[in-house]
Amino acid sequence: MALIAVIEDEQDLLDLLEYHLQKEGYETFGSVTVRPVEKLLEEERPDLMIVDRNLPGVEGSEFVRKIRKSGVDVPVIFLSAKASDSEIEEGFLRGGDDYVTKPFNIKELLLRVKAMLRRSGGGVGEEITYRDIVLKPQSREVLIDGRPVELTKLDFELLSALLKNRSRVLTRDELIDMVWHGEEGLQERTVNVAINRLKEKIDPDKSKNYIKSVRGVGYQVC
Repeated sequence: MALIAVIEDEQDLLDLLEYHLQKEGYETFGSVTVRPVEKLLEEERPDLMIVDRNLPGVEGSEFVRKIRKSGVDVPVIFLSAKASDSEIEEGFLRGGDDYVTKPFNIKELLLRVKAMLRRSGGGVGEEITYRDIVLKPQSREVLIDGRPVELTKLDFELLSALLKNRSRVLTRDELIDMVWHGEEGLQERTVNVAINRLKEKIDPDKSKNYIKSVRGVGYQVC
């Protein structure tokens, strides 16, 4: 299930967007300001962001330009009443990947969302099986011994990286590139904390030891 963050300052429109996106099977994170989304980006990466430009406190494209400079490469669709040629060009120059002007057709927006996720690979991939773990990228489900385990998107990406590279040890720098997309200023301690949190979720009684730490190097499934 792809995670889509929506920033729209009109609550009624935000609710409408989330309703239609969830109806299509997407998970949503909606906000009328950028601050909750900034906090989200500190923890995990949505697969797509839909961003209004007329936002309280900060202009939407300025927010996108800011996160682009910090290394966040999440695809962005601007949804805005700013519809002149120069304003649309400005949106793309500041880091937008697509631009939809208001008023808009909801079916067209959903098609653009689907196309953007298809191009970026959001939520798509082959099922991975390891020991009694089954990881399903398309639906973002994880089953352990046939039972579903609830993971955040960051947990899922971290487990996916480890399982896809189970034949070798992944260094912390490699995990930062794969899971956090090379985010600048990220400390190795962040990787350690995320690994420990993942281990608690997939092996709460510490009986299966799915992930081992290789001292001075990194992590590997075992």
